[in-house]
Amino acid sequence: MSPLLSISVPFILASQSPRRRELLNQIGLDFRVHASPADETTDAPLSPPEMARTFATQKAQLVAAEHPSALVLAADTVVIHDGDLLEKPSSPAHARRMLRRLSGTTHDVYTGVALHHQTSDRAVATGRTTHVTFAPLSDEEIQAYVETKSPMDKAGGYGIQDHTGPLFVKRIEGDYYNVVGLPLRHFYDTLQDHFPDLLQE
Repeated sequence: MSPLLSISVPFILASQSPRRRELLNQIGLDFRVHASPADETTDAPLSPPEMARTFATQKAQLVAAEHPSALVLAADTVVIHDGDLLEKPSSPAHARRMLRRLSGTTHDVYTGVALHHQTSDRAVATGRTTHVTFAPLSDEEIQAYVETKSPMDKAGGYGIQDHTGPLFVKRIEGDYYNVVGLPLRHFYDTLQDHFPDLLQE
């Protein structure tokens, strides 16, 4: 059976994220990984969604410059709670504080998505927001999760796709895959809207 989605030019994921690789593999897309050297810093006063789109764009631009004939995908996910950006925890203690903050409350997960095709001089930066509500978490639950070390490489200190992470989530409003790291339907729509000539029937 042929895949629903196939791209006629080389397709590159500009990310080291194992979760994004798994999502692209899940939809049967042929791609290769070229992690971007972008340092994800900016001096501009940006909102968290603007920051995610900016960082995704920086990643895609750098890789597209090296592979002008390829379609390059980059993404950046941020977690926002009460207007504050929750980045990857810097320590287990930081992860525990972050999870206590999220306990019993709703936060926003925004993923910025950038697609660049340098040969045709096309670049798109967009994104999606999902609202995630946590159940109240006990100190014991938080400690057990932090001990798995899973929170340490994830914005907001948790992964909804982890073995334990789903037990914390009471409700989501929006795209589940956006919380994992790549809103697949939105990615598909963006390809169809902006790069239809690069898609194979």
